[in-house]
Amino acid sequence: MAESVLDLPLNAVRDADEFVRAAMEWHFNPDTGSPFWLERAASLDFDPRTDVKSHDDLALFPNVVNELRNVPVEALIPRGYGERPPIVGAYESGGTTGAPKRVVILRDWWDQVLAEVDRRLDLIGFPRGVNWLSMTPSGPHVIGETMVRLARDRGGVAFFVDLDPRWVKKLLADGRTGDVDAYTEHLFEQARFLLRTQRIGVLMITGPMLARLGQHEDLVELVNEKVDTILWGGAHLDADTRDLLRTEVFPGVNIRAGLGSTMIGGGPVIERPGTAEMPVLDPLSPAITFTVIDPATGQRVAYGERGRVVMNHVSRSMLLPNNLERDLAIRVEPLPGMVGDAIAEVYPVQVFEDETVIEGVY
Repeated sequence: MAESVLDLPLNAVRDADEFVRAAMEWHFNPDTGSPFWLERAASLDFDPRTDVKSHDDLALFPNVVNELRNVPVEALIPRGYGERPPIVGAYESGGTTGAPKRVVILRDWWDQVLAEVDRRLDLIGFPRGVNWLSMTPSGPHVIGETMVRLARDRGGVAFFVDLDPRWVKKLLADGRTGDVDAYTEHLFEQARFLLRTQRIGVLMITGPMLARLGQHEDLVELVNEKVDTILWGGAHLDADTRDLLRTEVFPGVNIRAGLGSTMIGGGPVIERPGTAEMPVLDPLSPAITFTVIDPATGQRVAYGERGRVVMNHVSRSMLLPNNLERDLAIRVEPLPGMVGDAIAEVYPVQVFEDETVIEGVY
């Protein structure tokens, strides 16, 4: 497999359009592309190898994300990796709007993305040499694999309290709020034991679970005593709750926001330094990018205005362009050298793909 701009560290790519052109050649060359995209190319009214010349041209693609509910994962692996591709795993979306969608994560991409995440964690003061406690989904969700790798690479051990977001969403859809409360208490019981007995320096937790944790006096005391940094993500936190947690509940803890998505190939995308009051999320450009649009027109909204988030993933291992997400966000000017938009104040639409969106705890 020849070296190309696709193999550079993400922060070393100087020409995002060159990166996109190299990806188009890789994914749509019969010798290197995946069975899924080579077959799908026949239905496109353009030729990606000649017509997609820039990041903005990714908007030419249809949104194929729903097709990933049924596609065999082998069809998603580019042929250029050979007979024994370096597979990390196959991972699923949360299933918020029906049957889950699946992607395959390959080792070269995994090394690229986590190297960039590791670099960004340093920029916002994440400690090294400490253990992590992750109160997040694992199982078919990529976040579990991410936490193991980040904790290990930064010199610690990952401990887990496994969270099943699909079960919580089912309970909420059925109106069984008492069962949701009982389930979250079951999770906190496990976290309490780990915090008491282990050296935990980083707590990774979803936004709603962090808000619930803040209502338990003994857990708040343990976190303030032991934890250096909290990374929250998944379902959103409103501004008032964020401010309360930062200033009154956990005043001595470094609280940071992240955004991960299986459908963009993992992450997480970490908040920009200096934006803790209203976390700004910068994409892992040029491989993962955001565009904030008016869904009625498809055009970008102005900076500072809210719109729907379109996500793109373009790398050697995976192609998923022009994916209209279920999230709304404020469009923010990107950092110099990055393409697409930065985003802030992310929260879901109420109805997506004719399904009511239930965030639950993730």
